[in-house]
Amino acid sequence: MSMRSMTAPTHLAIILLILGNLLASLSDVAVKVLDGGVSPFQYIFLRQLISLALLFPFWFHQQPKLRCLSNPKVTLIRAHVLLIGSGCMVVSITYLTLATANAVFYTAPLLMIPLSILLLNEKPSTKKIFQTIVGFLGALIILRPSQFHWAAIFALGTATTLALYNILVRKIPNDQSVITTLFWTTLLSLPVSGGLAWLYWQPLHYHEVLWIALSATFIISYNGLATIAYKKAPATQISLAEYSGLIFVVIFGVTWFDEIPDILTAVGIALIVIPLMPKTWLKNIRGR
Repeated sequence: MSMRSMTAPTHLAIILLILGNLLASLSDVAVKVLDGGVSPFQYIFLRQLISLALLFPFWFHQQPKLRCLSNPKVTLIRAHVLLIGSGCMVVSITYLTLATANAVFYTAPLLMIPLSILLLNEKPSTKKIFQTIVGFLGALIILRPSQFHWAAIFALGTATTLALYNILVRKIPNDQSVITTLFWTTLLSLPVSGGLAWLYWQPLHYHEVLWIALSATFIISYNGLATIAYKKAPATQISLAEYSGLIFVVIFGVTWFDEIPDILTAVGIALIVIPLMPKTWLKNIRGR
């Protein structure tokens, strides 16, 4: 598929995804700026609370029947999987470079393959298994066992929970709107996150609350933009735009945090991203 053959909706979808990934990357920057000054439990609770406030008007303005929750058990599990992943994300971004942490986060689509075997009894092709192995090799190159940092475990935790979060969404009926799914998932995460935040509560400065609010706004905006984008064009035509996030975090890491990635990190990122590229993109690259 060449750029000339792309329709206007596809172009718009790619732009929306790139903008969404820019905002998601800025959310990671907000966490990096906090630099461990706020406990992960406080951050998660306040981010979820602010996210709920942002989602509520959209949820409420739906028809009453569209506000109802389907499959509460799975939604409850996803809510707490999200909490675990968010906590791991805060720790990993605090102690690893933005590029390293995000490169590991991007192994989530690869981790979905073994999880789909275990949870959904799916049988992936040999090609998918090979792609997973290549992606994991990329993650190992980035993490470099000889220079292993304990925070890498939390980055892998984020990737695993993200993969599980995405796998479980297949058990939610398709007729449930994205807004309703996000609203109830966020709401059901508040009791546990609120209890943990209360146990580890410490005074916050106004600028810390501002960074948390920005992080929540950026993530919710990414979810909305990604949803619109994938409704406008097939995922195979636009999904590569998701990896613009890796470019953004590298730029932000170099510019604002003096985090300059080395050649091995670049090679590792390539090994993670290339197996996930749609065939049409790979053919287009080879054709050039």
